Amino acid sequence: QVQLVESGGDLVQPGGSLRLSCVVSGFTFSNYSMTWYRQAPGKERELVASGASGGGRTNYADSVKGRFTISIDSAKKMAYLQMNSLNPEDTAVYYCTALGTRWGVAYEYWGQGTQVTVSS
Repeated sequence: QVQLVESGGDLVQPGGSLRLSCVVSGFTFSNYSMTWYRQAPGKERELVASGASGGGRTNYADSVKGRFTISIDSAKKMAYLQMNSLNPEDTAVYYCTALGTRWGVAYEYWGQGTQVTVSS
């Protein structure tokens, strides 16, 4: 059974930083991608950042470029999201996903989310 668990969400003041973590268990794909999404109340879910195991290209939403950094530790099957210069618009529940492909079929798994609140 695949399980993703996010942690690191907190209340932080504008301009502050947080580091989110996501640990994956029961995931047997050797090559995979991991993505952070977020969803604020009353808004659609938004892709924040994505990356691939083993390194390679990363992608970011325009709203977080230059402030957020995704990293993946393939050995530990963990993903991190370093968030700097946070502003109130970053307030949301942040979700981690893991995506692997086998025999042309994509398998995507989601975590339960962690709350990030940016407020003074």
